[in-house]
This record gives sequence, structure tokens and C-alpha cells, in this order.
Amino acid sequence: MANISRYEPFEINDPLDNLFRGFFRPVQMDKDMPQIRMDVKEDETTYAVHADMPGVAKDDIHVTIDGNTVSISAEVKKNTEQKEGEKVLRRERYFGRVSRSFALENEVDEATASARYQDGVLELVLPKKTAAAAKRLAIQ
Repeated sequence: MANISRYEPFEINDPLDNLFRGFFRPVQMDKDMPQIRMDVKEDETTYAVHADMPGVAKDDIHVTIDGNTVSISAEVKKNTEQKEGEKVLRRERYFGRVSRSFALENEVDEATASARYQDGVLELVLPKKTAAAAKRLAIQ
């Protein structure tokens, strides 16, 4: 049986062209790097965030609020405890820093916001700032 190849007139296989095309492609995140997975819900007065952060100590989690931007970061520390005569066959658990930032539609009232960490899940309750009513100035 004959080997048939197809000619693609618009396909360019020039290595130099492929190099420059790579500059314009979107950057892909490293699939091995852990992400903070989360759900964000909203009602009339608050946002509720549930972020999965297993294996992180409560003291190693940092949440910052700046207007409508929320940033969550954590540091997972490496457990180097090894017993005598024991050798590591496989190490898949991640250690290092992870972070995630996201913007919400409304600004957050950081003074009344609260955070709770239990069973590897960070729960944030972020009240929305009430929009200040426009003040009408009296012209004198």
C-alpha cells in the first residue's frame, strides 16, 4: 500500500517562524504547580469564598483586601523528618508558596470581613461596602 501524504498550503514548518510565533501565544500555567481551588458566591450583601488549602497551617495563610481585589497566599512547608533506615521512594506533595488574586464587582468592607480555616478549607465572608449616596452641594 502506498504511503499518502497531504500537502497543506497554509502550514508553515519553518523553525524560525515557529520561534517567533511562540512570543504571541498565551502563556500556559505549569500543570504541576498547585492552584488554590475555590468557589465564590454572592448574595445581596456579602461574598462568600471557600478555598481548598489542604496541608497548610492556619498561621501560614495570608489574606489581603484592597478595595475589590482579594489576594490569598500560603506557604506549604516541607516536612523533612525521616527515620533511620527509611528512604523516600516517591515525593508528590508540593511545598513552597502558592497565591491567587481575584477582583469582585463591588468593593469589600474589610473592617467587617471575617476568615475561618477548618479541615483544609478557608472560608471568607466578605461584606460589600454600601455605596455612599451622592451628596448634593448647596451652591452659595
